[in-house]
Amino acid sequence: MADLTPYRVILRSRARAQMAYRTSFVTDIIGTVGVGLTELAEVWVIFHNVDVLGGLDFTAALLVFALSNICFSLADMFVGHLDLLPSYIRAGTIDAFYLRPLPLLAQFMSSEISLRRVGRLAVAVIVLVIALSRAHIAWDAATVGLLLLSILSGTAIFAALFTAAGGLQFFIIDGAEFTNAFTYGGSYAAQQPQPVFPDPLRIFWTFVVPTAFVAYLPTVAVLDLPGDLLAPAWLAWCTPLAAVFAWVVAGVCWWAGTRHYQGAGG
Repeated sequence: MADLTPYRVILRSRARAQMAYRTSFVTDIIGTVGVGLTELAEVWVIFHNVDVLGGLDFTAALLVFALSNICFSLADMFVGHLDLLPSYIRAGTIDAFYLRPLPLLAQFMSSEISLRRVGRLAVAVIVLVIALSRAHIAWDAATVGLLLLSILSGTAIFAALFTAAGGLQFFIIDGAEFTNAFTYGGSYAAQQPQPVFPDPLRIFWTFVVPTAFVAYLPTVAVLDLPGDLLAPAWLAWCTPLAAVFAWVVAGVCWWAGTRHYQGAGG
């Protein structure tokens, strides 16, 4: 079994470094809380004007919002700093990562932890509690298991998107807008009732970039909603398979990108 001690030491040091400057740290937390509240306000404004959108009422929309934001915040906290790859590549400082004895991806994942994301995560957790208390759910072991499974798998899906985007940045160093379309665009798509999208986009966000598995499908299953032919409720149980698929694609992108890089004597 691999020794995880070096990764724990690095993460603890990064966490202490961020909290050393208390004012900046608190300001960052407040900023991410503001982002979460702004996105929540968008949901409230929409359902203040309509009762049902895409087959979901306000409570179901809150559950979709909460699950998607919890998963994205966790993934962004631990691997979102892969967005910094272009700056490392331009400066040539990425060469140092190649020369270390630890795997390259593991180094990047453990090189930083964005604690400021805790603010957005806290908003999402509170909204999740509110949504579950408002919803009429027949609680049983399967329901609890599906919720936990969706959070774990959804976080894995977003982490895979960040990793795939990181691998692609070895090819398109100045193409942040392209890779952000899959990471942050996927986060926004995951917050929406999927039937509001035209069928080509629904197919894309379900079977190509599987963000529909993060929140929409688990919500349909947990609330015992009918779903539709494109996204039936039982498909929520395939969320782990979607996460595996996302990581296979991410692994290929990362493998190709790191071998395309010509620095460090490669």
